[in-house]
Amino acid sequence: MQQPTQHLTDTALDRSPRPQIAIALGDPAGIGPEVILKALANPALTSECDITIVGSSSVLQHTYDRLKQIPHLVHYPLPRPDLLHVLEVEVDEETLQGIMPGKGNAASGEASFRYLETAIAGALNGDFHGIVTAPIAKSAWHAAKHFYPGQTELLAERAGIDRFGMLFVARSPHTNWTLRTLLATTHISLRQVPDALTPDLMTLKLELLIATLAQDFGITTPRIAIAGLNPHSGEQGQLGQEEVDWLIPWIKNMGDRFPNVRLDGPIPPDTMWVRPGQAWHGSAAQVNAHDGYLALYHDQGLIPVKLLAFDQAVNTTIGLPFIRTSPDHGTAFDIAGRGVADAASMQSALQLAVELVRQRMRSRESGVG
Repeated sequence: MQQPTQHLTDTALDRSPRPQIAIALGDPAGIGPEVILKALANPALTSECDITIVGSSSVLQHTYDRLKQIPHLVHYPLPRPDLLHVLEVEVDEETLQGIMPGKGNAASGEASFRYLETAIAGALNGDFHGIVTAPIAKSAWHAAKHFYPGQTELLAERAGIDRFGMLFVARSPHTNWTLRTLLATTHISLRQVPDALTPDLMTLKLELLIATLAQDFGITTPRIAIAGLNPHSGEQGQLGQEEVDWLIPWIKNMGDRFPNVRLDGPIPPDTMWVRPGQAWHGSAAQVNAHDGYLALYHDQGLIPVKLLAFDQAVNTTIGLPFIRTSPDHGTAFDIAGRGVADAASMQSALQLAVELVRQRMRSRESGVG
């Protein structure tokens, strides 16, 4: 095993010609170690950046040994763990021995929490431009007495920020068009959504989206679609008052505040995704799709994302001082250890992290963000 990456100061990191990417191993009882090894079997990915796996080399070795017993598993030879750049995280042997594939528990939760803590500390210390996080299990974190809703909240807390968002990004394999969907609210019940949505919250999310499109995607004059809350966007108050009472006036106010941004909305939720679908599949010529989509609640945004891009979608946390991406799937304990996990989303997460790091470098050089 190689030694951990040499410390880089902020200045040195900014000058680094290659993106420095950390991959947090995720829950070692889930499919994270498997999809990481499978993703790193693709030389097209590993040639574009310097990768450090943050976790336990023994977990990688056990995963490698299992996968090697399955014939015709990947198109490329699996990378040997002893040849990978691993930043070893201190997890006691008793904890590691209590981890079995498919059995998320306090031991796997403790290990995955420490992996992410270490990766975050490295990014904040200037060792990494970005972090790709393999999936964790919230229940395992809670069993280990780490009571966070998820990785996003720990990332934000350790980075010292309270303005952040969950942006889902996917590039169409048919047309190369990129879908970018930001959620205004995330893991709350439908009953709570109307109360949680306020002009202040929407302003925060819109500001984050506009800044991210400029800094990380190079889009400085974006077109952004904003969903309505109610069927038919309330139909002038006949099917709900939220649009009339505050959403429409808020959109007009934001349009005046950001004259270089075109804001369209509130678009009826059942029709907002027609153009993205056409742009994704190439079923309509010259589709005038938007650069970003602001969905008001979890399923309003993620049902279309997963319908279009289940294997390609990447979860990104925006608002952080470093890039963070993650595959858009969970630990999949039901298939862990069987060698059947699909690494497509992990590959997409790694590729997107590299692209966003490079674009952020260009943006800083040009004074954007």
